[in-house]
Amino acid sequence: MKKIGFIPLRKGSKGIPGKNKRKMVGRPLFTWVLGAAYFSDLDEVIVYTDDETIINFIEKEYHYTSKIKVVHRPEATATDTASTESAMLAYAEHIQYDFDVFCLLQATSPFTTSENINESLKKLNEGFDSTVSVVHTHRFLWNEDGTTINYDYTNRPRRQDFKGLLVENGAVYTCTKSVLKNKQNRLGDKVAVVKMPEDSLLEIDSETDWIAIEQLLIERQQRAKRTSPLTHLVLDVDGVFTDGSITYTKDGEHTKRFDMRDGMGLEILRQFNIKVIIMTSENSELVAKRMQKLQIKDTYLGVKDKFTLLQKIAKEDGISLSHFAYIGDDVNDLANICSVGWSFAPNNATAIVKLNADVVLSKDSANGAIREACEFISTYNKRF
Repeated sequence: MKKIGFIPLRKGSKGIPGKNKRKMVGRPLFTWVLGAAYFSDLDEVIVYTDDETIINFIEKEYHYTSKIKVVHRPEATATDTASTESAMLAYAEHIQYDFDVFCLLQATSPFTTSENINESLKKLNEGFDSTVSVVHTHRFLWNEDGTTINYDYTNRPRRQDFKGLLVENGAVYTCTKSVLKNKQNRLGDKVAVVKMPEDSLLEIDSETDWIAIEQLLIERQQRAKRTSPLTHLVLDVDGVFTDGSITYTKDGEHTKRFDMRDGMGLEILRQFNIKVIIMTSENSELVAKRMQKLQIKDTYLGVKDKFTLLQKIAKEDGISLSHFAYIGDDVNDLANICSVGWSFAPNNATAIVKLNADVVLSKDSANGAIREACEFISTYNKRF
């Protein structure tokens, strides 16, 4: 059974310009649901967009997998008046309905998890032909004429006695091929509901919404932290190994300053079987040579979606993120900072990273910060 995920993205956005590409907890908004889809039971994940920036990003960023594919979205399906169904049907017809299950995922729902997607897929094996994600809410609803919709205000129920209602949150929809082909719709006749947390009901239509959802997402990642022995240390480079500055020569070449004590600290950690991994958004030959000198084989250059790569490494090594330590200094490290077992920020890191890191080191980057973190990890692991 072929199960495809479908994430439609438009270049234009009225409420928040460039919303799909804007960084939410340090990663482009659409990558939250894309990452969830990648780790789900879907066989393929299609990003359907007219945005060349996103097309280039996906082609470069997810080169390590054939599961994620980007397809150019026709202009007629990307206008302000075009329906989501029109995009779904255009792609389905383009591939001649070569699938058994179609899963629509909305990029503006960053709370979607792979578990939500898998539960939706499972429902289709239980006699349903489609699913819709919902939130169970205990809100009291009213009509504009002053009458109530779902309760009697003269006999106001207690929350624990009030059944509430289910509200569609627009995050995940699944359907069989026959539903999409014959009904030209995302939902069929036998619809199953898949419940998601109440936070996922929030919509991103304004700057205030963005701030609220970003903070809730940070708190969700931090709540999932667990105490475990640390087996992996992941480090950013600029602002962690270096002080973040670049010195240019008259010939245009640039240099970076590294602290030798940091290298020794990492060497000591590896003697205790802690795997050291480098993960940087910069694709620098100078950095590659420095890591070769330090004999750090697991060096990933030019990484923009660090969180998905971190999860991929964890899955391949058969461990949870609680076994990882991470050192980062800027917003593109934020998702990892909020998610690993222990996170560290150099004393000269950006304010938002220092606010969310587990430990703010007393040393600056390129001035002993990594060595200090290595000593913390060595001491911490002794308790296990």
